[in-house]
Amino acid sequence: MSIAEINNLETERLSLLEVKIEDLENLHRLHSIPEVDEFNTLGIPASITDTEKILSQHLAAKSKTPRSSYMWKILLKETGTFVGVAGFSLSNDKFRLGEIYYKLDPQYWGKGYATELAKRLVLLGFNTFGLHKVEAGVAIGNVKSIKVLEKIGMTREGLRRKILPIRGEWKDNYHYAIVEDDPRDY
Repeated sequence: MSIAEINNLETERLSLLEVKIEDLENLHRLHSIPEVDEFNTLGIPASITDTEKILSQHLAAKSKTPRSSYMWKILLKETGTFVGVAGFSLSNDKFRLGEIYYKLDPQYWGKGYATELAKRLVLLGFNTFGLHKVEAGVAIGNVKSIKVLEKIGMTREGLRRKILPIRGEWKDNYHYAIVEDDPRDY
């Protein structure tokens, strides 16, 4: 898969396009939704400038070699509507690890988009990045995301105690992963 294809991924119902500075307002709106922030370590941005700083870090990652992170905006194929973001971080070492994440606008929860997206990211990790293992962390209270990770065949490998700084408190995190030769139906 070429760089252009990594920058523009697709699923059955979604398009994933690498974020650009023009996506700032959508990203700021997404990160300002309290339901999205519930398990997010970033916190609700005080201003669009805070969101711009985060976006700038992702944009700067595009020029690094080897590249260690990707961030895509998620659009509905049918309408082009912005529904969230997804990302991938790579270890770029002999361990061949990658970590995925996703955040969707709550009005698009419960429609199977997160599962569809997470499967696509796992396939990207194994088939394109040549990873041995794809991981994901999830706050222990984030039941919806836990269900997504389990549905795509990830295994809960452990608990990381008090690792997530969320709204002034340290929260526990489950560590999930899938290995390249684990059984999966996609």
